[in-house]
Amino acid sequence: MAARWEYTKGLKDIGNGLYAWLQPDGGWGWSNAGLIRDGEASLLVDTLFDMALTREMLGAMADATGIGAGKIGAIVNTHANGDHCHGNGCCPQAEIIASEASAREMAEVPPAMLAQFKKMGAQLGPAGSYFADIFAPFDFENVDERAPTQTFSGTLDLKVGDKAVRLIEVGPAHTGGDVLVHVPGDKAIFTGDILFIDGTPLMWAGPVANWIRACEQIIAMDVDVIVPGHGPVTDKAGVRRVADYLAFVDGEARKRFDAGLGVREAALDIALGDYASWGDAERIAVNVDSLYREYRGDGKVTPVIELFALMADVRDAQRR
Repeated sequence: MAARWEYTKGLKDIGNGLYAWLQPDGGWGWSNAGLIRDGEASLLVDTLFDMALTREMLGAMADATGIGAGKIGAIVNTHANGDHCHGNGCCPQAEIIASEASAREMAEVPPAMLAQFKKMGAQLGPAGSYFADIFAPFDFENVDERAPTQTFSGTLDLKVGDKAVRLIEVGPAHTGGDVLVHVPGDKAIFTGDILFIDGTPLMWAGPVANWIRACEQIIAMDVDVIVPGHGPVTDKAGVRRVADYLAFVDGEARKRFDAGLGVREAALDIALGDYASWGDAERIAVNVDSLYREYRGDGKVTPVIELFALMADVRDAQRR
């Protein structure tokens, strides 16, 4: 089913007024988005990492559907990471909907903070160099921030014209407030970063059981078209692979935690096997760090700059 839409950059018509915007290779910052429309009514699922990328996407949507930036009725931000919300300001008239938890997280990591990290680069050591490298293509300095104008917890039922859309909060998982956007009548779902397809999932928040449960929830749904936050349009087999990765890393990290290994040692020690071919494999470092926090039960969050330093270290080791 999913193979119908070639994984190339641009707008894919997935049927009956639904569109996916794909950005290969799906690595750091190269996120997907979606459009749900019925007649003149429209809902945008996520914006992109900067204003220029979002304007390009909105231009393509206008060419295909007649619904451009000025006609978007609502935006749903599936979570707080900037590659899913930094383009909100391109649609100043749109209602912006997010979970309450996501709205809080957006305020904690503004674009100006990312711009500062990127500008400092090597001054911050290996973490800064790695950050500047992976985020080199993106403009964090010229972002017109727009925070959510409507928040919810749990579920929220919307109408886009006559089309029913259900927002389902499944976080904390990837982040604190992840949301699925389900269009039941069209057997389609936009998952945000609950799904990374052919790329390594990144668990900033956890707990891991919540994330696996979210994958199981998608698998149990009557859906044929699954648009992930990163990577190609997928099917339930793709969802299963994500759940399997999370379970695998949980099991491997637990063994090393119980054996007394530190986060770095554990991240370097875990043999990724088939998962080593997935993009950004160094994210294992953040995943192990989040799992260790869960195992300790102390809630102690590692500063993000330390996590980027750890990923830089693990990437260098993986390349040797």
